[in-house]
Amino acid sequence: MVGNKKITIVTHSSGFHTDDIFAVATLLLTLGGGDNISVVRSRDKSIIESADYVTDVGDLYDPSRNRFDHHQKGGAGKRENGVPYASFGLVWKEFGQKLSGDKAVADKIDQMIVQPIDAGDNGMKFLDARIPGLYPFDIELLTSIFYPTWKEDPDNFDDIFNTLVSYAKTIISRLIISVRDDTEAESLVVEAYKNSPDKRLIEVGDRYPWEEVLSKFPEPIFVIYKNKDNNWTIEGVRSDQFSYKSRKDLPESWAGRRDEELEKITTVAGAVFCHNARFMAVNKTKEGILKMAEIALNS
Repeated sequence: MVGNKKITIVTHSSGFHTDDIFAVATLLLTLGGGDNISVVRSRDKSIIESADYVTDVGDLYDPSRNRFDHHQKGGAGKRENGVPYASFGLVWKEFGQKLSGDKAVADKIDQMIVQPIDAGDNGMKFLDARIPGLYPFDIELLTSIFYPTWKEDPDNFDDIFNTLVSYAKTIISRLIISVRDDTEAESLVVEAYKNSPDKRLIEVGDRYPWEEVLSKFPEPIFVIYKNKDNNWTIEGVRSDQFSYKSRKDLPESWAGRRDEELEKITTVAGAVFCHNARFMAVNKTKEGILKMAEIALNS
């Protein structure tokens, strides 16, 4: 919180990009919001000079003075992986850990959303389409659809900007909660891995985000967990959390089978379902899912 002192955040006027939207959102969250904080969109040098915080305008990066621009000659530096800083990255670098409450959380968010936004704003391409012309509908595109079209009033940029800053605050706040909880769960998943007598099969809590953690270990092939329906699930582990290819598929004969038919094929009582893609199956009991896991591991 900043008390009752009037605080001014300045960014540039006219058009906007994702980096200045998220930079301002980060500053507002860090400062705690409130009626004593105003966001001014201007390129007037006197307004910029008198501001408490300046981002994406002013040709100066000096965190000691709360100046976070990257348009000056030579830019404002790059990360070790070569991704240059834009305004969002500069603000996050200064306040991300404080806002997140944890360096590991801040670093993960930098990787997830800050770096892609910074890269895009600096014209850095880091994705190639496997299918020509087909790209993810990412956050940069999401921002761009709010630009006034040629049929719309081009003079309401400030209103649109303020709306998008509000969205960005919600996204950042939710990301912090999500990543913080995932980070806390990581140690629990690692403990489950270490305590498993057979490192090929890991039992995890039903809501633990295990995919990224277990993909870093070479042995895990399947996980089992009690699902929200009080049945038991077996699911394949992937070497790459962003791939849909499991290290090992469930038996081909199980694909798409259900209930009595699946029980007959597996010879395991309580079998409920196996996904057509063979990455996941369900049994009514833990005993049953362990029997199915044994079959799958040895098939």
